[in-house]
Amino acid sequence: MDGEGRVAHPGDMAAQTRQCLDNIETVPAGAGMSLRHVVRLNYYTTHVDRLLAEGWELAKERLREAGCRPASTLLGVTRLAFPELLIEIEATAMAE
Repeated sequence: MDGEGRVAHPGDMAAQTRQCLDNIETVPAGAGMSLRHVVRLNYYTTHVDRLLAEGWELAKERLREAGCRPASTLLGVTRLAFPELLIEIEATAMAE
């Protein structure tokens, strides 16, 4: 979702993955935290194979660069809140 609550990048798994990670960085920043404070990520996707082919390396690199090594779960789902969404990432962050 974008900053206005609209679905961003319909049909583009890599761009939606990037948007999810941007959002995950933005929210904790308000509390003085960063992506490295994330301890758990749950990935929900309507297309597991597409995520692995188009978004997984992007996510791994972004997390690596931030020093983030969270526990993670990847789940394939029938659909998300909006039909245009291909991925949702749920994050848990912990202050030091």
